[in-house]
Amino acid sequence: MTAGPKAAAAKESATPPGGRWVSALSLANLGVWVGWFGPLQLLLARQAEQLTPDHKASTLALVTGLGAAVSMVANPVFGALSDRTTARAGRRIPWVVAGVTGGAAGLVVLGLAQSLTVVIAGWCLVQLALNAAFAALTAAVPDQVPARQRGLVGGWLGVSQVIGILVGTALATVAGGITAGYLACAAFSVLAAVPYVLMRRDSVLAPADRPVFRWRGFLTGFWIDPRRHPDFGWAWLTRFLMNLSYSISTMYLLYYLTDAVRYRGDADTGVLILTALNALTLLSTVVISGIRSDRSGRRKSYVIRSGLVIAAATLLLAVWQTWTGAVVASLVLGLGFGVYTAVDFALLTDVLPAAEDRGKDLGVINIANALPQVLAPVIAAPVVTHLGGYTALYALAGALALVGSLLVRRIRSVL
Repeated sequence: MTAGPKAAAAKESATPPGGRWVSALSLANLGVWVGWFGPLQLLLARQAEQLTPDHKASTLALVTGLGAAVSMVANPVFGALSDRTTARAGRRIPWVVAGVTGGAAGLVVLGLAQSLTVVIAGWCLVQLALNAAFAALTAAVPDQVPARQRGLVGGWLGVSQVIGILVGTALATVAGGITAGYLACAAFSVLAAVPYVLMRRDSVLAPADRPVFRWRGFLTGFWIDPRRHPDFGWAWLTRFLMNLSYSISTMYLLYYLTDAVRYRGDADTGVLILTALNALTLLSTVVISGIRSDRSGRRKSYVIRSGLVIAAATLLLAVWQTWTGAVVASLVLGLGFGVYTAVDFALLTDVLPAAEDRGKDLGVINIANALPQVLAPVIAAPVVTHLGGYTALYALAGALALVGSLLVRRIRSVL
């Protein structure tokens, strides 16, 4: 852990991977997001309501919180294991195969679950396995893509993320029930990874180059001292705050429509409409912002301004609790997250401490994605129940996004 970002950059790929590889990577990434967000947007909430109708919010919080705790550990561990993998197929592809297969199995378990215990077990398996795939796919970007093009690739990954959320929500809505929704998400996640796996473009680690494994070094390697790597530390913190804001905003959206907005139609359809509108505006900004940040060489200004837009959108949900307000907020939120998704990912790859540990270090960054899923229900449930309801909840989400965007200014090595 002694190399800095310049050492990492020295070992980056000098040859752009090409459009076919980026498309296959994006499709595989889309499949992972389908496996996550079909359940998170609708299916888990409906199961919680079905199993414990009088305690649906706390049940959903328990299931998603435990799953996110698994995710928080799994992502950096599988990232570190992929850094050390010496398979002939490469370091990352074996984990993509294992991850999507295991994730599909977990979704099948959820589809057949008749008790809260089985739901918890199935969701934890989904989080464990899909994080193996996600860690490998994420690490493939700095392995294969030169720094000057990572904003563009980050933009396409952002496209795949939002389409994955939309497709997952759509499958959960139209499949014809909870079981069918889970099975549809499982099939899609597996099929989406096939083109990427068949391309077989991966970095290969020779057995002689693999570092000697020692438990102490392996475990302590997950701690990246922010005093030695301050830009990495600030990047982690800002991503954590932005994802906490997003998790608080989206995790209770179904209940927000039914309990605060008093949506007159089918609430599942309402969530799908809002997700589609969010996707529409996100797609309008995600790729172009990544390209512009690549060309200008600047990342921070894009991330800061996008965070301010996200904060404004969540505050709209706090003060304008009508269907019209939810529609406007979803459109604005998509504009902000389109820019943030593409450019912040590129910024993160620019501050990784060491090239040989990219999978692990990006896994540590992904704790900032998973930990908010643990904390969001812990924070949201008492706020909704006792501390001001949905007005206070979305005001808190807006404040977190505001602080997260402003702290990006503390990153020094990136313009």
